[in-house]
Amino acid sequence: MATVTELKTALKETLEARGVLGQLKARIRAEVFKALDDQSETRPTLSHENLLINELIREYLEFNKYRYTASVLTAESGQPEGPLDRQFIANELNVVEDPSARSVPLLYGLLSHFLSSGGEKGDKLFLRSSAAPATREHSVRPAGEGSRAGGPEQDPVGKNSAEPVVLQGGYR
Repeated sequence: MATVTELKTALKETLEARGVLGQLKARIRAEVFKALDDQSETRPTLSHENLLINELIREYLEFNKYRYTASVLTAESGQPEGPLDRQFIANELNVVEDPSARSVPLLYGLLSHFLSSGGEKGDKLFLRSSAAPATREHSVRPAGEGSRAGGPEQDPVGKNSAEPVVLQGGYR
């Protein structure tokens, strides 16, 4: 007759072999987080930039079937429950996709673009801050709205050049 320890070991090995153990652990973590999350605590207003970044990350997580991680991101960040429209995000980032690029998350296409383009003669891409994301003081602004009150006038994410970024498929 098998001991309790042997049964536990066999069960653990079976769940690991089926790839279920990791999913169960992730689900438990997500459920514990939801139970401990204080809904009465007000969160800072989600900035436009953070909204877009979180959405790129959520799309990536869901594509790779990291659903519980995505659910924790959504709950913790205050991101809207439903995903934003992909075309809206592409427009906000000044991105044009070819049809094959639509089969993977936008983040893959952006990474592929920057890894393959690398700039002329090895030039580096100059990045500048468009907001202070650590403070998250700014609210989400509608597409096309000008600069924020009290802040320096700067281009929205991805809108700092006249030419759109063209994403092509084949990454991943």
